[in-house]
Amino acid sequence: MRGVRELAVPVWRTLPWRVLGAAGAAGLLLAGLPRLMGSNAWWALFLLRGAALAFALGLAFVLDDPARNTTTPVPTRRWVRHALRAVLVAPAAAVWWTAAALLVPGDVRPPVADVTLEAGAVFALALAVAAIAVHRSEDPTPGTLVAAVLLAAAALTPLLLPDDWALFVQVADERWAAAHDRWGFVLAGAAVVWGVCGREPVRRLRFPTGTSGPSRV
Repeated sequence: MRGVRELAVPVWRTLPWRVLGAAGAAGLLLAGLPRLMGSNAWWALFLLRGAALAFALGLAFVLDDPARNTTTPVPTRRWVRHALRAVLVAPAAAVWWTAAALLVPGDVRPPVADVTLEAGAVFALALAVAAIAVHRSEDPTPGTLVAAVLLAAAALTPLLLPDDWALFVQVADERWAAAHDRWGFVLAGAAVVWGVCGREPVRRLRFPTGTSGPSRV
C-alpha cells in the first residue's frame, strides 16, 4: 500500500487529462443537444449513448504510458498500476456521467439506471481493450489503436448481432429488460478480461552460451 500511495501522484500527472477533457466536452455537447434543440425520447437516448461512446474514446488512452518500457521492472504489479489509473479517473468519470445524464431534459430522459449500466459496460470495454493492447504488444501508447477498435465495434456491432440479441433497443421496446441483462454480462466480461490482461507478460531470459538458468520468468 505504501508503494501505491507513492505512485499515486506520478500516475496522476501522467494520465491523459487533456484527452479525457476533450472527450468529455464532446460527450456533454451531444448529451445537451436535446435541451438546446428539442428532441424526442428516441433521439435523446441515441445522443446519450453517443456521449458515453465519446467519453469511452477518451478512456481508451488511460493506460497509455510513454515510460512503460522503462518502468516494467518496478515491484508494483501491472494490475495494481492499471487499477490505480482506473481509480484515479473514476471520480471524474462519475461526475461527468452525472452531468451528461442531467443535461438530458427530464421528459425525454431514458431510465438512468439502465443507461448507466450501458455506459459502465462501454467504459469497461474501453479499459479491457486497452489492457489487451498493453498486454499483447510493446507499444507504450496504444490509445489511438484502441479508440479505432472501439469506433469500429460501435459501428459493426448493431449490424452483426442477431435480432434476438439486440443491445441497442429503445425504451418502449419489449426487449428492453432482456437487453440490459445482456449489458450486465458485457460489463462482467469486460471486467474479467481487464483483470486477466493485467498480468505481467511472460518473458524469456537469454543467458550467455555455456551458462544455464531458468528459461522463463
